[in-house]
Order: sequence, then structure tokens, then C-alpha cells
Amino acid sequence: MIDWHNGTAPGQREDERSAQERSECVLAYIPVIYYSALLCVGVPVNILTLVALYRLAVRTQKALYVYLLALTGSDILSQLFIIFVGFLLETAVFHREVPVLLLRSVSMMEFSANHASIWATVPLTVDRYVALCHPLLHRQISYPARARRIIAVVFTLALASGVPFFWWSDMWRVSHAPNNLDTALVWTHVTIIYFLPCCIFLVLNSLIIRRLRKRQRQQMCQDESGQQLALPGKLGKSTAMLLAVTSVFAILWAPRTGVVLYHLYVSSVHNDWRVHLAYDLANMLAMLNTAVNFFLYCFVSKPFKAAVRDVLLFRGAPLHPRRPLHHQRNAANASTSSISSTKRSQREITPLSPKRADIKM
Repeated sequence: MIDWHNGTAPGQREDERSAQERSECVLAYIPVIYYSALLCVGVPVNILTLVALYRLAVRTQKALYVYLLALTGSDILSQLFIIFVGFLLETAVFHREVPVLLLRSVSMMEFSANHASIWATVPLTVDRYVALCHPLLHRQISYPARARRIIAVVFTLALASGVPFFWWSDMWRVSHAPNNLDTALVWTHVTIIYFLPCCIFLVLNSLIIRRLRKRQRQQMCQDESGQQLALPGKLGKSTAMLLAVTSVFAILWAPRTGVVLYHLYVSSVHNDWRVHLAYDLANMLAMLNTAVNFFLYCFVSKPFKAAVRDVLLFRGAPLHPRRPLHHQRNAANASTSSISSTKRSQREITPLSPKRADIKM
């Protein structure tokens, strides 16, 4: 029952007339209970995820955790704007009796937060693809500062993409058939939140899986004297985490996408109680996606579980975080050069033994 609206409220007479024709909510108070529980569980869990990922980002200096931080932050924004403000406050408490401008503004912020939550996963997918298929390039271009700039661009575009949905129609309360503007907004919405990101996930994840299978075949055919071609364990865990997040998203958001298109071309949510019921259930499934990533991370990643355990037990983060890779290489090169220069100086100072002198003579 999340209200994706633009506040195109008709007059009082039209509202009374449409209220008589409006389809009934079969679920009654179940959505209120569900969204309240989801908010009470999801927000604390996402805050815990945020703290744990921040510790891992500081400790490892990996771009992966910057992308996961952005994904978790956008999930919190989605829960606050869509569930708390859009559904619980505007719909369940105030029964939509708020200024139209406020309704439209909240609608725009709901869509912006929703787009940011979904599109924060796209640079994560690209990062994992580059790490597996182009590892040398990944070492050059993947670092936290660049990841933060990419996330800033994604959030800016997500905020801009929510502006057209200022005119989004309220599917439950608008009784007229969808017009051209409604059709354009619906197709823009399903393209941004489902079809386009799912195409990106499908292509890149297929390439990642193909690459992993190829490397497994190379390992099986490798002789004992060959070099190790296996990837580090952490990279495998990161890839598994990515596949889990994108797969859960595709499954949970598919019903809502189908119901929105069904409402557009077949039967209206306002008139048919079965479409109304399907739309409520689809929205409930879609919002579940904002709270499940914590459990996926715990199931896949041991470092994340250890970080969560440290947070819950009030253990402090390491005093000396891990330095970036290029700093480690510079330090190693400097130490190697100092050792070699010390050996050369010792060779020049130490006199030759008589036997070596005779040999040289």
C-alpha cells in the first residue's frame, strides 16, 4: 500500500464519488502492521550495517565498501521517505489530508530515494566486473576517492530523475483512465527502477560467471609446476555478495513492475480489488528489499560478520588502518632500495679476504 502519488487530488465531490467506486483494501490493517515492523527492524539493522561497513572501509581502504555504504544509506532514505513519511504518516495517520504541494514534493523525494537505492548497485557491479575481467586496470582505477565521486554523481542523477514524478498519479484514488503523461511516467519509472538496471546486472553478472568458470577450467587443466591462477578468497566473497544482492533485487521488484504495467493497460487499481490486492502485496515485497541486505552480507562475508560482532560488543576499530596498496608498494620499494644500498656500501667498505684478493689478482 505504498502510495506512489503526485497529489492530483480531485475536488470533494469527485472524491466522494470515486470513494464509492474505489476498490476495497482486502488486507485491511495488515500493511500498517507490516510496514511498522519493517521500519522498526529495517532502520536499526541498516544503521548497524552502516557502522560495520564504515569500519571495514576505513580498515581496508577498498572501493567495494564505499559502494556498499552508499547502497545502505540509500536504503535508509527509502525507508524514511517511502515507508515512514509516504505511507505511515500521509496515508495511515493523516489519510492524505495534507497540502497538495507537500504530497507532490514527498512523491518526488520517494522516487529519488528509490532510484538512488537501486542505482547504487550499478557501480558496484561494474567494479566487480573490472576486478575479475581486467585486474590490472582495476588496481589503477578502483580506490575510495574515485568511488566517492562516482556515488556523488549517482545520487545527483537520482535526485534529478525524481523531478518528473512530481506529477505522478495516485493509482488508488484517481478514477480516470491513464493519460499520455501517466503512460510516459510509468514507462520511465519501470525502465529506471527495473528494466535498465536488470539488463546491466544480467550482462555483467553473466560475464563474471563466465570468467569464473573459465578460470576454474584453467585450474583443472593446470599442471603442478604452473602458476596459481586462483583469485583471492575475498574477491570470491565480494562476487558472491554482488550476485546475492542483484538476484534478490530482481526477484523482489519483478511483481511490482508487472502490476504497474497491468494497471496501465488492463485493469485499474482503483476499480479492481484483485489488482489492488496484487499492488499492495507487490509493494510490500519491493520494500522488503531495503532490509534484507544485512542478512545477505552476514551469510556471505566473514569480515562483515566480524565487524558486526565488534560493533555489538562495543569493540573499537584498529588504531592503525590498513594503508592503500600504492602506499604499501612505495614503502616496500623504499625499504628494498635502502637494503640494497646498505649492502653495496658494506661491500665497498669491507676489505677483501686474501683468497678473494688472490682470485681477483
